[in-house]
Amino acid sequence: MDGNGNAFRDRLHAGTIICGEGYLFELERRGYVQAGPFVPEAVLDHPEVVKQLHVELVRAGSDVVEAFTYYAHREKLRVIGRETDLEEMNKRALVIAAEVARSTGALLAGNICNTNVYEPDNKATHEAVRRMFEEQVGWAVDGGVDYMIAETLDWYGEAAVALDVIAAAGLPAVVTMAPQRDSETFDGVNIVDACERLASAGADVVGLNCMRGPATMMPLIREIRDRVDTPVAALPVPYRTSPAEPTFTSLTDPLASAHPGARAFPNALDPFTATRDECAAFARECQTIGVEYIGLCCGAGPHHLRAVAEALGREPEAHRFSPDMSRHAFYGNDDVIPAAYRELGKVL
Repeated sequence: MDGNGNAFRDRLHAGTIICGEGYLFELERRGYVQAGPFVPEAVLDHPEVVKQLHVELVRAGSDVVEAFTYYAHREKLRVIGRETDLEEMNKRALVIAAEVARSTGALLAGNICNTNVYEPDNKATHEAVRRMFEEQVGWAVDGGVDYMIAETLDWYGEAAVALDVIAAAGLPAVVTMAPQRDSETFDGVNIVDACERLASAGADVVGLNCMRGPATMMPLIREIRDRVDTPVAALPVPYRTSPAEPTFTSLTDPLASAHPGARAFPNALDPFTATRDECAAFARECQTIGVEYIGLCCGAGPHHLRAVAEALGREPEAHRFSPDMSRHAFYGNDDVIPAAYRELGKVL
């Protein structure tokens, strides 16, 4: 880590960057984050599990360790009554991430995100957002990050503020918008146009993260790739979204026993989870069209990311434990599997 952006830009120039994230959903599943608020309290309450997840994602193929500061901003901490923990939470997250990045040779990324404060016609909220970004980016600079990620941005105006703050700090910026149902930002800017504007304004990488699954994100990624000259980022959620329900927040489950047809987000998404093979296919398609920054967002586990890395021709540390059904006790075809058990496998 050199803290001046050279490490990131050199790595980006050298080839595709794989970014594993989605910490909030993964740690919620493990019992360390509360669904709803989705605040990264685990950074202070259970730092060992945050570190372990960073390690697992690097082992699975991530080139990046992203400080777990998503939603670690004033508005979210105020909602749960922990605003006084703001600085400690951000600094501690950066220390945890830096430790893993240093020990593995991964890039260290700072993170800012949607504030849930921005209102396009209220200038006071613009200044509030700027102050929130400035304090988080400032701590990230002090923490020696290689670059900043500004992600899951719903408003073009808020994304522009994020980019301006990152640029003022002298760091490279990866800025990704959250594609809603109608492919427009909340302030009415076409999502592809928003990425084009951000690229023109100096973002190192532009693209999309969260909200859409591979099937419904890819058409937009293709449009962005055709429109901009800068590197493009694609980080979908690993869920089976469709044209009728293009975001994971819009998914409804007609088979839900308690509430048929109810919205699945965020606690009943399990039936819609994409397979690791589907995630791998998305990564290969991204590579084919020249997407340079590929990853997965909310809902992804290390096994999903490992499949992405393998699809891109990598053999990360966790590749050693990739499935090998040739040695399965019943379905295997290796000579060491008893013939009688191979026969049993035909009727199981």
